[in-house]
Amino acid sequence: MTESSHESHENVPSRQRRRFPGISSRAYEHPADRSALVALRKLSGFDTVFKALSGLLPERSLRLLFLSDSVRVSDAQFAHLNSMLRDACYILDLEKVPPMYVTQDPRPNAMCIGLDEPIIVVTTGLVELLDEEEMRAVVGHEVGHALSGHAVYRTILLFLTGLALKVAWIPLGNVAIMAIVTALREWFRKSELSADRAGLLVGQDLKASMRGLMKIAGGNHLHEMNVDAFLAQADEYEKGGDLRDSVLKILNMLPRTHPFTTVRAAELKKWSETRDYQRIMDGHYPRRDDDKDTSVTDSFKESASHYADSVRSSKDPLMKLVGDIAGGAGDLGGKLRDKFTGGGGGGGGAGAGKGDATDGSRGSQESRSPEDPEGPQESGPAGN
Repeated sequence: MTESSHESHENVPSRQRRRFPGISSRAYEHPADRSALVALRKLSGFDTVFKALSGLLPERSLRLLFLSDSVRVSDAQFAHLNSMLRDACYILDLEKVPPMYVTQDPRPNAMCIGLDEPIIVVTTGLVELLDEEEMRAVVGHEVGHALSGHAVYRTILLFLTGLALKVAWIPLGNVAIMAIVTALREWFRKSELSADRAGLLVGQDLKASMRGLMKIAGGNHLHEMNVDAFLAQADEYEKGGDLRDSVLKILNMLPRTHPFTTVRAAELKKWSETRDYQRIMDGHYPRRDDDKDTSVTDSFKESASHYADSVRSSKDPLMKLVGDIAGGAGDLGGKLRDKFTGGGGGGGGAGAGKGDATDGSRGSQESRSPEDPEGPQESGPAGN
């Protein structure tokens, strides 16, 4: 049986699950997640806003709010969730267990937020909706966000979304904020695909992950739902309609923070069938110790290849048109690669900084929590 930290806990399932010591978030991050985050950082004005908000956001107030008006998960409260949390941190080797809170809200949701240290928040609606293994995948999903350093950007998005509503009446004041909000939402959606993969690595039960996504979409009526039919919806959504429908899909997606649930399910199933996933399960994966040796250029190359493959295999009418205009998906991939890496003609590309040894998936928050000499433990009150 897998231990759920450096201690044993009764609520861990009596089945073998693999642990991934020293795993880097690069192992499960979706290429689109990395490229969207790099594009976000290059957005005009983002650095200024980021630095300003990092010092102004009331993080201590946020922590006190959850401490005072939600239930903090521990051995004494929601003990089964506490076991799942510690187990997820053990499997992904996150050395400091982030605080988790259960908040009263009938809408099923979970989030990982915070600037200095991540906080995980789950709603009562989600806890009541999912069974143990489905919930385990969700907890792993949120721990994946913490390991990837996503919490800081998600917190800023929440703040800017509220700010945009307050300054909507100021001429041009909302335009700059909404540009950043739109870019953040695009990254946020892609980061969800990465975290879904982390959830699968923690739960190691694809059926449970699929069930959880189906319940989030259709409620607690599994006897009325079918995984194959649910995935067929994603296929119908992607290939259906004409160019007008393609444009409507984009417009429908822009205000959302999460990808459509059927799309998430299809993406996760597709990844579970890849050689990359199998290699991780076999113990072959990128390590955090090697993160310092990775480069933005490598991330761009992988993202460019991903988008070329996406265009080549997409059934969406607009994507097919893009491929035709570009002279074929292979040419498009080459053009993207040249643009991002500075190749093809010697012109210095804007995307590839010389000698940059920082992985494009990293934010200003560390990709893993600081070392805790006592091993995984619950953070105190000061401490998605």
